[in-house]
Amino acid sequence: MISATKNLYQQAYKGLTKRIWLLSVVMLINRSGTMVLAFMTLYCVHLGYTIKEGSMVVAIYGIGAVIGALLGGKISDKVGFYYTQFGALFFGGILFIVLGQMTTLTQISICAFFLSMVNEAFRPANASAIAHYSNPQNRTQSFSLVRFAINLGWGIGVALGGFLASINYHLLFWVDGLTNMTAALFLLSVLPKVTLAQQKNTGAVKKAGMERSPYRDKAFLYFLFFTILFSICFFQLFTTVPIFFKEHLHLSERKIGIVMAVNGVLIALLEMVLVYKLEGRRPYLFLMRVGAVLMGISFLLLDLPLANGFVVAMLAMLVLTFAEMVSMPFMNSYYIGRSTEQTRGQYAGMYTMGWSAAQVIGSLAGGALAFGIGYQKLWIGVCLLCIIAAGGYFWMQHKFHPKPNELNASVEA
Repeated sequence: MISATKNLYQQAYKGLTKRIWLLSVVMLINRSGTMVLAFMTLYCVHLGYTIKEGSMVVAIYGIGAVIGALLGGKISDKVGFYYTQFGALFFGGILFIVLGQMTTLTQISICAFFLSMVNEAFRPANASAIAHYSNPQNRTQSFSLVRFAINLGWGIGVALGGFLASINYHLLFWVDGLTNMTAALFLLSVLPKVTLAQQKNTGAVKKAGMERSPYRDKAFLYFLFFTILFSICFFQLFTTVPIFFKEHLHLSERKIGIVMAVNGVLIALLEMVLVYKLEGRRPYLFLMRVGAVLMGISFLLLDLPLANGFVVAMLAMLVLTFAEMVSMPFMNSYYIGRSTEQTRGQYAGMYTMGWSAAQVIGSLAGGALAFGIGYQKLWIGVCLLCIIAAGGYFWMQHKFHPKPNELNASVEA
């Protein structure tokens, strides 16, 4: 049994390039300090603002992220993913520290906007880097390894964040900022520079439709729409869910940090193996559909009439984590499969923009609905939205990929 498990993990991590491993270490350093966004709503409440005002700050962060994603994608295609990643990490770190010095809601909102614009420009560049350092056979594994690092760091970051928040909320901003800057410098020191010419000349064969624009790719645009619905639900994890844990399940900041950390730790332990077992066996859109349904169930579990709030929170988080593992790695592979080296940054920028837009919508709507109609109805609404997203992925499978042997999208689809 132990030998079989060991062999399974070895196979799951086999064949990945050295540069993907180094990029994953960069992400681990960066995400081990990730704690500000997870506690932003609670931080605003701590300063004396309302839940609705705290959700507004997260929404403004999302607006900046939308702009940053679009800019990051274009900059990555124009100047290269290497320097785009470095700049976003380093200057984002500085802005995290600056944000921690802000006290009024206006100051916090303005700083959060510019921070997110710089910080989120990193994502499309990072997606382009992962695609460049991998090949079609191990691309989903490569994305999952980076997600492994991100979520392991996330587990460390939010657990540490819960501890630091119980001492002094300002410590969150210093740690987040310094780890960002450290990751930027580490990237420069361990990853060889990739020029724009090297980035765009990877031996890809030109085919009909190869230069398609993400703005005219119908399958990609439908995918993006249904993924936005999915991610609106997911982003409740950073806005309404922590407040619900504190006010309705009566969890302390430390226990909230532990519950949130479970998400990252489980992904770090299980996602690579899960991706290895699922890759090539089921269509990506099928896996996204399963993830969307599980996501909806996880929010319904928050209304379980159990006396122990920590158990309720942990159970819901476990189901949500499996929803994330089943769907999100394959979302990356789906849209990357429809792009080329020449347009990859724009595809990644559009995809990142979709998640950022969902953050804005989810933060505003979630905070307003929780305040206006209560959490029980909010969770039911979130579940219904997940079901709609699942139905959308089902429709896409039959509309754009009807062939039984066509598992996943490619640039020719």
